[in-house]
Amino acid sequence: MGTAPGVRLRRLLARRRPKLVSLGTTFAVSFAAVAAAVTVLVGILSYNAAARLVRVDQQSVFDEVVQDLRDEVRQHAMTPEDFSSSAPGHDLVRPARTDVQVLGPDGAVVDPGRPGLPVTAADRATATAATAGRMTAHKDVDVGSDVYRIATVSLGSGRGAVQVAQEFSDTEDLLRALQQRTLILMAAVVTAAGLFGWWLARRITHRLVILTSAAEDVARTRQLGVQVPVTGSDEVGRLGRAFDRMLGRLAQSEEDQRRLVQDAGHELRTPLTSLRTNISLLRRIDELPPGTRDDLVADLTQEARELTDLVNELVELAAGQSGTEPPQRVDLGEIAEEVAALARRRTGREVLVRASGDTTTDGRAGMLTRAVSNLVENATKFDRGGEAPVEISVVGPARPGTVRVEVLDRGPGIAECDLTRVFDRFYRAADARSLPGSGLGLSIVREVALSHGGTPFAFRRAGGGAVIGFTVGGRP
Repeated sequence: MGTAPGVRLRRLLARRRPKLVSLGTTFAVSFAAVAAAVTVLVGILSYNAAARLVRVDQQSVFDEVVQDLRDEVRQHAMTPEDFSSSAPGHDLVRPARTDVQVLGPDGAVVDPGRPGLPVTAADRATATAATAGRMTAHKDVDVGSDVYRIATVSLGSGRGAVQVAQEFSDTEDLLRALQQRTLILMAAVVTAAGLFGWWLARRITHRLVILTSAAEDVARTRQLGVQVPVTGSDEVGRLGRAFDRMLGRLAQSEEDQRRLVQDAGHELRTPLTSLRTNISLLRRIDELPPGTRDDLVADLTQEARELTDLVNELVELAAGQSGTEPPQRVDLGEIAEEVAALARRRTGREVLVRASGDTTTDGRAGMLTRAVSNLVENATKFDRGGEAPVEISVVGPARPGTVRVEVLDRGPGIAECDLTRVFDRFYRAADARSLPGSGLGLSIVREVALSHGGTPFAFRRAGGGAVIGFTVGGRP
């Protein structure tokens, strides 16, 4: 049975997929490569400079010896016996690694060198030359197992010649030994650089490895409550702390989302159950009295409205958490006037606005309008039959950019035990459970206040009623 084309393609891609190279390995190899390049360059330049200096120095010494010999034979009429190594007080100084051989008038060797030097026809011709100081030079002459440079200088008047030779194979051997040592030193430096780069890479990337492991654990387990044990004040430390904060916020966001879904599911069950009950009665609507029919339709309308309001508030709460609305300069006094005008048209209640000070701040107009509107709707709902006006107070600033918004009513007020919980999602006080609403209005107020750097507040109003509001800190 053949293999499917898609499977063959995946296998081919898997075989061609390059292996991942760790950052530590890349760093160590790069460090070793740079060190190797620098070491090789410095080694080559150093060796070439040293070799050149040695060769030039040896050549200079040989040239000086030859030149001194030529000057000597030009100034004095000298014979081969004057340069004999056996004659006391001979006139030629023999430097280290320098050999001297004396030729007679016929070019024959009368005082051999140690070792003996080869004599060519040109050397014999130089020995018979009439001019003193005439020179014949030879380079790279093999003498036994060594290599020499040779200069033959005539004594003049056919009296013979003196051969001066300098061994430079020893110099080349020395330079080869220096070259080998340089190569060994370069290899040692490159190896040490690689080891040091590996150690340094492990030291630098150790915390990055921890971050990578934490990220992989989160991706594998989907558990956001992972502590990232990264320290330090450098860029890696800052990355670790930012990663830790990010995980914390994601975990909090996931928890908020989970709680919102659970609470929303719990709150949706009641109106949905009521709707199912009333819908089941619609099958027998023809059997019901006219009054009961009207009540059933009214209940269905009310339940549909409450369900719609609940869904809208859930959507607005989720949208408020996303913070997609761009911040801008807004005037909370003007927002309060707009909300008051709308509330007057909807409820017929008198809504007063009192603004003082600079009520402008940086914020998201839509979210702030929703928060103020929720406060006013909450006040009119709990003080439905009241005759006293609902008041909106906007005061600013206690400090630059800070504005305080509060809504005052003369309703039944808030019990002491409920003051700390009225801003919780879906929380409804015992005396408010019979009233329409989802329990999300004041929760939205809290979310808006916190997202603008402020806080919500609620307390009992002197003389009866409640004061509920929030502050805006100018940091949307």
